[in-house]
Amino acid sequence: MQTLSTVVSAVLLLSATQVYADARCETVKMADPGWSDIAATNAITGFLLSGMGYKAKVDTLAVPITFGGLKDGQVDVFMGNWMPAQQGFYDKFVANGDVVQLARNLEGTQFTLAVPDYVWEAGVRDFADLDKFADKFDKKIYGIGSGAPANLSLHEIIKKNDFNLGQWKLIESSEQAMLAEVSRAVKRERFVTFLGWTPHPMNVQLKMRYLKGGEKYFGDTGSVYTLTRKGYAQACPNVARLLTNLKFTQDMENSIMAEVVNNKVSHADAAKAWIRANPAVLEQWLEEVKTLDGQEALAAVKARL
Repeated sequence: MQTLSTVVSAVLLLSATQVYADARCETVKMADPGWSDIAATNAITGFLLSGMGYKAKVDTLAVPITFGGLKDGQVDVFMGNWMPAQQGFYDKFVANGDVVQLARNLEGTQFTLAVPDYVWEAGVRDFADLDKFADKFDKKIYGIGSGAPANLSLHEIIKKNDFNLGQWKLIESSEQAMLAEVSRAVKRERFVTFLGWTPHPMNVQLKMRYLKGGEKYFGDTGSVYTLTRKGYAQACPNVARLLTNLKFTQDMENSIMAEVVNNKVSHADAAKAWIRANPAVLEQWLEEVKTLDGQEALAAVKARL
């Protein structure tokens, strides 16, 4: 029969082991591809981690670099695995176990080519309609950063001359630069087609429509998943529990992004303000989650509000 001292020693050893494991996980290395929605979800996650005693270290990395970083252990977490847009990266990194798809964090997304309302009304409602107005578009499609999965899909369309777009050119730039070009075109009512997605403030800022016909490349509606490096959930189970619990909504993300755009505040401040106004969501997000030193995370995070 075990003595009391033996039991106490075992408990203390287990506790010390857990504290050591948590200490090694204190800094959570996250990636941001420069997208507004991921900046919002990273900000939410960062606020929660901070309240729990952890630190979120966010680096701006292109999607291909992010997946490589997850594989090599240089990145811990990526909240922006848009599917099916990133199917190619999924097949290369996740399907073989090099990277782990931990949880779905958002449903009902859309990601495909879009046009302003006046272009839609002129008859451009499908990918197949684009080349009918090739001269008005100057045979240009405006995309996001080089290497982004959506850009790769557009390059494939052009290479295959699908929708008769073989002579068209993809203009790659940052999300912000793309939207600035679109805004300039809209002011002059010029024809322009660009990558659009939801959730994103562009859906409110611009009168825009999504084109049909590109489902083979972009899917219909999709989801966003949280990825981690291999073995992260085992090494850092407390953070992994938080990441598994995190479920967002389009209204939530749109609200935070709109606050950033309209009131010129940081994503961190916008995320904190949204959580302060909607504290009930913390019950689900922080279920069975602890602080770095083993206390209840819910009380600790609420105290930061």
